[in-house]
Amino acid sequence: MSFGEDDSGNEVELETIHGRNWPTVTQFSVFLENRVGQLLEVVRSFHGTKVKIVGLTISDSADCSILRLILSHPEQGREILSLNKHAFAENELVAAELPAASSSLAELCMALLRAEINIHYAYPLIVHPRGRSAVAMHIDNNEQASRTLHDMGFEILCEADLQG
Repeated sequence: MSFGEDDSGNEVELETIHGRNWPTVTQFSVFLENRVGQLLEVVRSFHGTKVKIVGLTISDSADCSILRLILSHPEQGREILSLNKHAFAENELVAAELPAASSSLAELCMALLRAEINIHYAYPLIVHPRGRSAVAMHIDNNEQASRTLHDMGFEILCEADLQG
């Protein structure tokens, strides 16, 4: 699988920092008590640092909430979350840039359906690399999803794309 080109326009094999040849973005799932001010406490943790929140969603229940975050600089974000004693877990998501066409989200979903890849959940990114909308997805098989979407013309984002 290749996701890049060299200076001559030839496709080259890329490998991520995690030793994979398909790009992903790191999601932090932060446990929040279900009480006033918890979201602000986490957001303020990043104030004054180079770490920006580039995507977020919240899953709420009666007792607690899970804040899912994608950060511009995950290594530093991990340190900040730890230093501020926030309970969190990490996993890898596929992030794809959507073409300008109004049906692009439907096309993305259709491409994954044809490949029999399940989307567990998805949410939009706040940062729009290259001015286009983007979506982060927790998917059954990141490698197969990345290959499928890339082959269908979708731009697959990596963490470096979100640091702008």
